[in-house]
Amino acid sequence: MQIYKIFRAPEWAELRAKGETRGAPVDLADGFVHFSTLEQTPETAAKHFAGEDGLMLVAIEVDRLGDDLKWEASRGGALFPHLYRTLALSDVAWGQPLPLVDGVHQFPAGLA
Repeated sequence: MQIYKIFRAPEWAELRAKGETRGAPVDLADGFVHFSTLEQTPETAAKHFAGEDGLMLVAIEVDRLGDDLKWEASRGGALFPHLYRTLALSDVAWGQPLPLVDGVHQFPAGLA
């Protein structure tokens, strides 16, 4: 199973350069790295990245994260995956651009 994280270009560049990240400012403030399931990702993009271009959608294999991944209630009581450690570049299965076309994020074929 994969979970997903949306990175802004500087955040993605930092992960690639350093090999690890504690996440975006919201992740640092909350003390964990936020992820979304496949079904949750379009709403996450619309809610937290509305109108933003230059984004990268990154997939993570759940089994790479071990016990540091916790499923916790968030939006509307839905369970969201939260990582309580640094995200390593080696945790990333793949990353693809998440372009903005006419105000709507265009997910890779087969994802949304």
